Amino acid sequence: MTHFRNLRKPAILKWVSSCFFENQLNPPVFVMGSFHLSQGQNPRFYRSKGSAVAVKREVLEVRKIPRATLKEAQAALLEYLHWTRSIPFMDAENMSKNSPHFLRNLLKKVNIVKDVRSSMARFLRYHPINEFEPFFESLGLKPWEYTPLLPRNLMFLSDDSLFFENYRVLCQFGIERNKIGRIYKKAIEVFQLESGTLPLKLQAYQELGLSHSFMVKIIVCSPCVLIGDVDMKFIKVLEILRSMGFDHAWIQEHLSDQDSYNWGLILRVLNIFSEMFCSNELFRLISQHPGLLFEGSGYATFSLIGFLLKFGHPIDQISSMFLQFPKIQVQQFVSNLIKCFVFFQEIEMEVDEIAKLVCSYTVLLGSCRLKKTNSLLSNLNVGKKRLCKYIQENPQELSKWVIGLRIVPLPDSGEDRESKRLKMKFLLDLGYGENPNMMNQAFKVFRGRGGELQERFDLIVNAGLDKADVSEMVTVSPQILNQSKTVIQSKIDILVNELGYPLSSLVSFPSFLSYTTQRVRLRMAMYNWLKDHKKAEPDLALSTIVACSDKIFLNQYVNHHPSGPRVWQDLKAKLSMDK
Repeated sequence: MTHFRNLRKPAILKWVSSCFFENQLNPPVFVMGSFHLSQGQNPRFYRSKGSAVAVKREVLEVRKIPRATLKEAQAALLEYLHWTRSIPFMDAENMSKNSPHFLRNLLKKVNIVKDVRSSMARFLRYHPINEFEPFFESLGLKPWEYTPLLPRNLMFLSDDSLFFENYRVLCQFGIERNKIGRIYKKAIEVFQLESGTLPLKLQAYQELGLSHSFMVKIIVCSPCVLIGDVDMKFIKVLEILRSMGFDHAWIQEHLSDQDSYNWGLILRVLNIFSEMFCSNELFRLISQHPGLLFEGSGYATFSLIGFLLKFGHPIDQISSMFLQFPKIQVQQFVSNLIKCFVFFQEIEMEVDEIAKLVCSYTVLLGSCRLKKTNSLLSNLNVGKKRLCKYIQENPQELSKWVIGLRIVPLPDSGEDRESKRLKMKFLLDLGYGENPNMMNQAFKVFRGRGGELQERFDLIVNAGLDKADVSEMVTVSPQILNQSKTVIQSKIDILVNELGYPLSSLVSFPSFLSYTTQRVRLRMAMYNWLKDHKKAEPDLALSTIVACSDKIFLNQYVNHHPSGPRVWQDLKAKLSMDK
């Protein structure tokens, strides 16, 4: 039995929600099936999407050059950087040997006369290079990564002595040069620290008992700990994990050089978990699923908790769900869950039924990477209404509808057979039985169950029209029955009560029921304005006003008055607001 303390749901929800806005990494915020993503920019650097794409394309198109030519070019670049530009030998050598893209592009500009080395030396004598390009590449960054990071007005490394000093401190601390580029991308501020500051920060962490090798890993993964004072949230996370039995080696093993970490978020996840689980359960959970803490700094975990709370999922059930968490990445689990929710929306499942499925089968939904809705409806050979009912009765079947598996159509139900019988009868009554081809075509044109089509037909008849007239209307415009009874009734009400037209107008213009209410109201409001200003005939047919395209309506009516276009836009805006 899960140990569960008395937690107040509003407090936890506020706790989870607050991190969405305070998170310094600005992760995507899931909002009931959608998400928003904001991205900050560093004011010191400029970014050109077009130039980055061009650089990437240029790199891909560069042809391979002979090894001997490359070695001579490297030697020429080394001589230039060390002897001409006075860059320390170790750094100059690293730049020359580990910037192949830069070197190949440079060779394309050099006119080789006798040998590569002398030709390169002559070229560099009269064409100084932007030293930041080979330098950043030698630090492990690709051209399309470092191009946006190039300082706007600097060419020589010596022009930014502070940057170079902090770079050397990191090298001397034992950080591999090809990983320093990632540090620069994640935390440029580290390279802007005042002279002598960075060694003191490194010393402060070591005095707290953190080993040298552990700090090297942390700096590569999370260089933000070097910005400002000692990151006490980072230290607190280490203390909590150590008290639970996780040493620094375990933490180091589960951190990725490719990711960045927000220790404040990780600390919040730990605090919430400490309230949800006893110590043994928490140790087992984190041992089996370290991604709950470290994937996106625990943001996916917060998203999951917040999502479930919105559906009224009790905290004790959430904790039970985590203890059953599958062997899957947390972000993938959340993505699957969100996609299942969207799928339920797209098949028009009732909100209460969605909530029941999300709360009762969270692990199942998070484990299923469903195919797209249209694909499922087509392959299952089923309508939305029946599919909703089928899922509610057989939720485990969702696991058979995932990407990579062949979908087996659902068997015909008694309801389906009855629906087809009623649809056939309805179409026979309309006179489609004489021609088999017409019947097959009618089955495709008339959407909906047989009983529903008859109910929609009867609604129009009961509004006050003759059955023979409605039959003719449906034959001319079958699409009018592909709407719910509520929609059809609302359009009839607008025609008669709002616009003042007789119901019999539908006999000559049945497709009126196919147009949106917004289109009808906009056209009629504009027509009445033009009529009041003597710019339209007072007895235009309803079909003339509604059926023509916007382009024709604008040219033939709206533009006949100087203020017409403005009034048209004002009416459109007003109707959009009233929607």
